[in-house]
Amino acid sequence: MSVARHSRPPELVGASLEQIMDRYVARFADRVPDWNAFSDANIDGYRRAQHRFVGAGASGKHDDSNIVPAGNFTLSIMLVPPGQGNAPHTHEVEEIFFVLQGRCVVFIEEEDGRRLSKELQQWEMISCPPGVIHGYVNETNEPVYLQVMLGRGRPETAGFADQKLFENKNAHLTR
Repeated sequence: MSVARHSRPPELVGASLEQIMDRYVARFADRVPDWNAFSDANIDGYRRAQHRFVGAGASGKHDDSNIVPAGNFTLSIMLVPPGQGNAPHTHEVEEIFFVLQGRCVVFIEEEDGRRLSKELQQWEMISCPPGVIHGYVNETNEPVYLQVMLGRGRPETAGFADQKLFENKNAHLTR
């Protein structure tokens, strides 16, 4: 006989295994790529699609109907076409970029503009600490797939380093 050594969260007390399996399995084929997931995603150089799996991530979109409920982290897959990336930004929690397919240049930078970059290949990653300006760019001719995780179930919207982008950080929520 099996014994659960930890209690279930309140929302799962009394839930059947079938209900849990149905709610907590997410398939890539069922994800709809969101090309408007972020306010910078309509700017050339920052175009990318978010496939949400767990929680909404830093997009701020909290449509939970087809997303695995988030507890203490989010998980998305980003499709980054050649020549695209994301705008330099910060979070109040750590963010991880893990390369699933392709190669990608990740960067961290100071407020004075000094930037350090590294190219990551498949199965490599960076963990960006809270408050450190960071981002990525696909400098190759092939698409890149990144797994992106944030350390909170409902993190704040990304804090873009550029003032104009920061002022419009929630514009994508009304489109």
